[in-house]
Amino acid sequence: MTTETTKAKAVTSDDLSVPAPLEVPPVGEQVNLDASENWFNRELSQLQFNYRVLKQAMDPAHPLINRLIFCCIFSSNLDEFFEIRVAGLREQLKYGRETVGADGIQPEQALTEISRVAHEYIDEQYDILNNVLFPELEKENIHFIRRREWTPAQAEWVRNYFDEEILPVVSPIGLDPSHPFPRLVNKSLNFIVELDGKDAFGRETGMAILPAPRSLPRLVRLPDEVCDGGENLVFLSSMIHAHADELFPGMEVKGCYQFRLTRNADLELEDDLEDLASALRGELLSRRFGDGVRLEVADNCPEELVHFLLREFGLAERDLYRVNGPVNLTRLLAVSGLVERPDLTYSSFSPAIPRQIRSKESMFDAIRKRPILLSHPFENFSSVVDLLRQAAKDPQVLAIRQTLYRAGTGSEIVEALADAARRGKEVTAVVELRARFSEAENLELASRLQEAGVIVVYGVVGYKTHAKMLLIVRREEGKLSRYVHLGTGNYHAGNARLYTDYSFMTCDESIGDDVNKLFQQLTGMGKALKIKKLFHAPFSMHKRLISLIEREAGYGEDGRIIFKFNALTDAQLIKALYRASQAGVQIDLIVRGICCLRPGVPGLSDNIRVRSIVGRFLEHTRIYYFQNKGKPDVYCASADGMERNMLSRIEVAFPIEEPALIARLQDDLEAYLEDNCQSWVLQPDGSYIQNQPAEGEPRMAAQLVLLERLTGKSS
Repeated sequence: MTTETTKAKAVTSDDLSVPAPLEVPPVGEQVNLDASENWFNRELSQLQFNYRVLKQAMDPAHPLINRLIFCCIFSSNLDEFFEIRVAGLREQLKYGRETVGADGIQPEQALTEISRVAHEYIDEQYDILNNVLFPELEKENIHFIRRREWTPAQAEWVRNYFDEEILPVVSPIGLDPSHPFPRLVNKSLNFIVELDGKDAFGRETGMAILPAPRSLPRLVRLPDEVCDGGENLVFLSSMIHAHADELFPGMEVKGCYQFRLTRNADLELEDDLEDLASALRGELLSRRFGDGVRLEVADNCPEELVHFLLREFGLAERDLYRVNGPVNLTRLLAVSGLVERPDLTYSSFSPAIPRQIRSKESMFDAIRKRPILLSHPFENFSSVVDLLRQAAKDPQVLAIRQTLYRAGTGSEIVEALADAARRGKEVTAVVELRARFSEAENLELASRLQEAGVIVVYGVVGYKTHAKMLLIVRREEGKLSRYVHLGTGNYHAGNARLYTDYSFMTCDESIGDDVNKLFQQLTGMGKALKIKKLFHAPFSMHKRLISLIEREAGYGEDGRIIFKFNALTDAQLIKALYRASQAGVQIDLIVRGICCLRPGVPGLSDNIRVRSIVGRFLEHTRIYYFQNKGKPDVYCASADGMERNMLSRIEVAFPIEEPALIARLQDDLEAYLEDNCQSWVLQPDGSYIQNQPAEGEPRMAAQLVLLERLTGKSS
């Protein structure tokens, strides 16, 4: 497999803020693997991934509305980054529990650097929005109409909308001794209002808080009859600004300014809980009102009001983000539903259904013929749903067991499990209640399953059940057979259209026995059982991966390793890769997001290359490839290269043993390593450089290659 890197386009300091260059150890000098300069900071690496997402908004290879969506996804990603990662660093300082990673950066240092970099990225985001995306949308007759641009007819329509839709549900709050500062919901849109005069009771408050009604859309399409053609959109914030004085009769509104508070949204649950579901319900209520971690305000908000808000939320200047536009760009995602312009979005495609499945009436017949490997979203997730539906209806099926990390509301998977239980089958669902930001949804689906007669368990307290496993027990010719589905992604049909993932279906006896034992461990109690083929976290996966890296290192320059996953932070894995590189092993890491490993350092990692793929689909597949002197060992997995996946979660890596399927995975990896336009290469100093085709070389995007290869559609 190739190790060449395509021609790269340098990213200047104006394009990307990166850590200061680090000194390269002299060739031949003994390298201390634990030295802090050999590691990148986790949080700053995550910020850089978000920046690569933002840069998609500038790429004309993407349709215009999808470029706007990338801009919105950047905001959504940053929200979670502040809610979880920044909040975690602040908690360390608050309680005096500072921990320092391998990079040696203290939490206080990290917060300062995060603030510097995030401010640069957010300033660039609003510059892209205001000076690139909005003007280009304007050329396409899609208009975001500001208050000063409203025609009399539009202004009248807005007034009626305000009177009929906004005024009845809005609740202005004057600030005085009997009206203290309200407790505002996490990430909600609010306004701080400057007032002059006295109200009906003779009070002179001078200030009020106006929470925007959460039940109303943040973006509203104007009707065609008050416009001169095209798609015309107005922000809810503009309508509230225009009529704020009506909310304070008899008083003068001197100013009305948007702001938004991001709070700590991480959930903390004790390991010795008696009732995880009840405890989680209580924690979900508090998530909306955690400590403040970031304040976004309109850039025209007066200094005295800004500092008033900072004091109120206990935040410092570095936590303040002044923005030139709406404070919640995530809500601009609504554009795709309000505007009918298919020419400005990705063209649709029909995921393929492999001939092996199409030619069989029964999924069981197809799987018995040979194992099936599906590549989502290019191949249809409906095949997995069909397997479960057929199992629910099949009188020969006796039992079904499944893990559910994220399944989605209205899930066909959940309905099939419920149907199987109602038909009298033994159905067990291991529902992970602590799947971040899906907790409430999972509580609801757990209740639905229980009502249908499904045995629901919540996994193991202290270890998230992140493995994706489905086990079906079927009576065939007088004996019991096991059919298994294992995946790198969730049992979520929506995600399967947006994420790249693998599904593997087999009736291999050893794998079936392994999966059965894993379910026994999850639902029962006892010692860890001996597993034959699977790698199982937190027990064997970490040790087995390091052992395979070390075996490859023993081959020296004949060694070859390719890993593809979402993040790499685990210190032991990274040090094993460093040692393999020092032994001469050629290593390619395809890491979508966080990467703490420093590649390309002479004497340390000069044989390691790291690239990140960012494109139409969210890269989510996890593959571990070991060349093994021409007899490849290849695993797909639910686990990334992170400490939490290896040591604090229930995870599974499953072998791909059929030569045809191994060759297929090799071809897929080859496509990612040859990508010359959607790939970014990590440099020794921590910066990323985007690959570009060499002169005369055709564009080669891995995702488009797989799309065309599997569906026959080019884009």
